[in-house]
Amino acid sequence: MIKFTIVTCTYNAASVLQRTLNSVLSQKYADIEHLILDGLSKDETVEMAMDYKLRSDKSDYGHDVTVVSEKDKGLYDAMNKGIRFATGDYVIFLNAGDVFPNAETLETVVASIGDGEQLPGVLYGDTDIVAMDGHFLRHRRLSPPKRLTWRSFQWGMLVCHQAFYARTDLAKETPYNNVEYRFSADVDWCIRIMKLCAKRHLALRNVSEVIVNYLDGGMTNKNHKASLKERFRVMAKHYGFVHTALLHLYFVIRSFVKK
Repeated sequence: MIKFTIVTCTYNAASVLQRTLNSVLSQKYADIEHLILDGLSKDETVEMAMDYKLRSDKSDYGHDVTVVSEKDKGLYDAMNKGIRFATGDYVIFLNAGDVFPNAETLETVVASIGDGEQLPGVLYGDTDIVAMDGHFLRHRRLSPPKRLTWRSFQWGMLVCHQAFYARTDLAKETPYNNVEYRFSADVDWCIRIMKLCAKRHLALRNVSEVIVNYLDGGMTNKNHKASLKERFRVMAKHYGFVHTALLHLYFVIRSFVKK
């Protein structure tokens, strides 16, 4: 049976964490490891996580839950810790506030893999954006292509980070570059994972379903200007400076034409 490692990184996330925990606990798929990595929260985050672990341990449908609270160097450092700890076949990053669309989501994802098939390098799907109270706001503006390659991201991050399930062995070889990037290490990481898949002839499998409800207004949204500059650097690194500059010029012209 395919095993998933879900990584939830938290810091003072008590206001939004509970629905994420409930969403994971409600998954009917059995083989789940849930790592909750906290950066020494000052609110009730850790207490909520420990209570969730107890509920999961007692439940007939519970999962293998680990809660760690210790100082880290930020979100991407915590994510790298999650990769190091992960024992599943695939690693999923589900932030506090983000949820699976329904209790069958991971069953649906697994059903996209054929019996006896070599495990795809990446499983990916669609994303819906939800508000703080959890209600649907809109479909994500950028949608994943039917056939994804590492070159696809030159048009933007077509797959939401939370809807990008990388094989854990590849993730362990390709940690987040949390030294060079503060806001867009996830974009760089996804591209590098896809490059590694191309090199090893591993499939990138489109599940063709919404597989995450993403909380509107994440870390990048709060630092929008800085993240745009950093994202340009990521794109220039992977696709070339001139090519990236010309594409961004095209994006600007297209936005004015649409107005």
